Amino acid sequence: MREVPEDPREEDLRGRVAALTLQEKVSLLTGADFWTTRPLPGAGLRKLVTSDGPAGVRGPTWDPRRTGLLFPCPSAVAATWDVALAERAGRLMGAQARDGGVHVLLAPTVNLHRSPRGGRHFECFSEDPLLTGETAGAFVAGVQSAGVAATAKHYVGNDSETERTEYDARISGEDLDALYLKPFRMLADRGVWAVMAAYNKVNGLSMSENGPLLGLLKDGWGFDGVVVSDWSGNRSTAPSATAGLDLSMPGVPADPWGERLAGAVRDGLVPERTIDDKVLRLLRLASRVGALEGYPSPPPVTTPDDARAQLREFAARSMVLLRNDGLLPLPPVRRIALLGENAVHLAAQGGGSAHVSPAHVVSPLEGLSRALPEAEIVLRPGVFVRERMPLVPGRGLLEFRDGDGRVLASEERFSTDVFYPGTVPPATEAMTLKARYTAASSGTHVFAASGAGRYELRAGGRVEEFALSLTTGDPVEALSRPPQGGLELALEEGEEVALELTRHFGEGGFGKFALVRREPRPSEEEEFAAAVEAARGADVAVVVVGTNPEVESEGYDRASLALPGRQDELVRAVAAANPRTVVVVNAGAPVLMPWREEVSAVLWAWLPGQEGGDALADVLTGAAEPGGRLPTTFFDTEEGLPDPRPVDGVLDYDGLVGYERVGVPVAYPFGHGLGYTTWRYEELKTVGAAAEVTLRNTGERSGREVVRLFLDGRLAGFSVAEAGPGEAVTVTVEMDAAPVTPDTLTLGPISGTLPPDR
Repeated sequence: MREVPEDPREEDLRGRVAALTLQEKVSLLTGADFWTTRPLPGAGLRKLVTSDGPAGVRGPTWDPRRTGLLFPCPSAVAATWDVALAERAGRLMGAQARDGGVHVLLAPTVNLHRSPRGGRHFECFSEDPLLTGETAGAFVAGVQSAGVAATAKHYVGNDSETERTEYDARISGEDLDALYLKPFRMLADRGVWAVMAAYNKVNGLSMSENGPLLGLLKDGWGFDGVVVSDWSGNRSTAPSATAGLDLSMPGVPADPWGERLAGAVRDGLVPERTIDDKVLRLLRLASRVGALEGYPSPPPVTTPDDARAQLREFAARSMVLLRNDGLLPLPPVRRIALLGENAVHLAAQGGGSAHVSPAHVVSPLEGLSRALPEAEIVLRPGVFVRERMPLVPGRGLLEFRDGDGRVLASEERFSTDVFYPGTVPPATEAMTLKARYTAASSGTHVFAASGAGRYELRAGGRVEEFALSLTTGDPVEALSRPPQGGLELALEEGEEVALELTRHFGEGGFGKFALVRREPRPSEEEEFAAAVEAARGADVAVVVVGTNPEVESEGYDRASLALPGRQDELVRAVAAANPRTVVVVNAGAPVLMPWREEVSAVLWAWLPGQEGGDALADVLTGAAEPGGRLPTTFFDTEEGLPDPRPVDGVLDYDGLVGYERVGVPVAYPFGHGLGYTTWRYEELKTVGAAAEVTLRNTGERSGREVVRLFLDGRLAGFSVAEAGPGEAVTVTVEMDAAPVTPDTLTLGPISGTLPPDR
């Protein structure tokens, strides 16, 4: 249990609570709207503004006009194995939050990589609880150093998206303690200011009503912050209130607390002292983030001028070189074939509530063109994988109309994507989005609506009326995998067409819709052949394959670990045409790579954020060391791996992390990653609960190595070493254990070598 020092502010905070009426106290415990809490001027309390993370700070609206920095996904941050880098990422995200007026960042996600098919795998750090906790702990320290509350989520057992609000995670007490609770305990020990309760049940109890586990958090570990529900995750009044939930969000359009909670107190179902404790925690949080009068605001913090350079460094440091026969770093080349749909449309982030709207995403073509200005780069998608059409480019005009079609208000939009969670002007019956489009080529163009709802689309004199529906009951599908439908229109190159899309409000939820299009393109067979021909005539072929936000997202799990579409076939055809083939995998979670021994190099680039193209070029050309090491095991099969899909509403956990799964074929083990130099381990000594490891860079370049130590088969400590050619360096590894001796420890293999038979 973390020792909480006596804070002289506590007496003042308790006095403020005592001065409130029951009605005032209860009013503070549900959200005022989708993203904010209720202010109470009489208590000196201002509203608290929350924002989704963990790949950036979107702010209290889902509006492309508000751009923010898009970070590499959390799995990428963990792949650096560098807690100092994680803290820097937290500080930068905290600065973004301060610039956006955000008090509470809904990050980090510290659930484990239980199954590689989990939809939010990319939002989590690692399969290992120690690597997760250390990385997340450093990130939290960085965020809170900026005066912004971090929120550890989703407490606990929220490792699947299928039936995510209902399934029951059955986890033994021993496995809960050793694995799934451990990162949360580490963050509670380090003073995280908020924890989010998961949607799911654990051992029969919904986490918003799970008194034993919420009690462990507060009473057992000394957590003194706020426990907030996941959005609409609280579905009871007295049970959740007495279990330990403090704040029920979002509070609109309906919430089980409010007046019903006050009634439960009056009826004796909830003690008023329980309500007092919740309000005290909320005031304590407000005092920490500068939202309570009489308490100083945190020191000024703002996004630094080198923010983009930092993101580029984070992304490059995270990339994992899985295979290399010597082709990388690239030698001088005259002609590069840059192939793959992800080369054209880099997957910079996953789908769901983690979405951020960056001002710009650097593409692989942009990055390589800057890094190799003398080279000719031929860009071809080769295959068509994405099912959803992209936005109509440019700005739009959004009109809010009443039932008679009169315009109530209008606003210019920076894009043709619209999201309105409860902020539509009163009396609005429909929203009309107007835009203009100029054809870049002649042929058949498709214009469509994206998102659930009833629509009218006008384009080039044609009018279509239609309705689109979601296939599941999860509203996140409207964000990540929306239905699309529209009309075809023949246009000549340079021809301009006026587009007008009307969505009848109040249908489909969330007020989320967009105007999208598909330009004329060759058949996939023609495109595939053109890509292979480009590879045949190039000095080197770089094939960028991977997933996208339709595949990796909140709201659903992946059906398979196979790359979508014909991407495997493309890799093999390109490798046959050009033996100097580099495959870049642009994905947040593991995929099967049946061609991995058939190509010269494989570089895992993650979902790298907005600077991904430049970071990729840095690593391919050797301007940056590929410093990443796998934070999770990459298996060579799907057989024998945990299924994220519940059976009869139940997920049974087996208590094994990925690298403990003996007998399942491994493609690349936990901790694997090559660099552009070589290493030799020379000495291991122990002092108490720490170890000192001496190693030498035996190559011709400066490099980075991750030192990993295992105790009884499980990761017990790690550290990053840096050294120049021929240099020896000694690093200290703090162990997650009692005093140790060299004979009790196992030193992880030198990066790039395989461990003994598992």
